[in-house]
This record gives sequence, C-alpha cells and structure tokens, in this order.
Amino acid sequence: MPIREYQAQAAERSCDYCRQAYEQLEALRAPPAQHCPRCGAPVMRLISVPQVGSSAAGLDDRARQAGFHK
Repeated sequence: MPIREYQAQAAERSCDYCRQAYEQLEALRAPPAQHCPRCGAPVMRLISVPQVGSSAAGLDDRARQAGFHK
C-alpha cells in the first residue's frame, strides 16, 4: 500500500493539518482523496519522489553480481 501526499488547495479554507502537506496510506487502486480527513477542505494530491531502498532478501547483491546497478 503506497503512502500518498496531499495538501490543501486553498490555504484560507483549510486547517493546519492540510495546509502543510500530510501523508495518507491508501490502497494501490484507491482514487485520490478529495477532502481533508480532519476539516473537509478540498485537497490535491502531490507528486512525490519514490523511495528506493535495499532489499531485505539480498536481491541487491545478486543483481549487482549479475552486472546491474542503481
């Protein structure tokens, strides 16, 4: 389940929570949220950088040995 970021569309009609960007855990196929969960103000989804980390199963080492790199 991805973590998506949202922010208020209009600062004057929003709460402190959505005025600054907030994160929300959602199902992969869930439609984007339309309103702040705290105050109900309209929000927009932000484009964020994906997090790429190391593999816990050691797949990074095997890929590196096969000639792949990040």
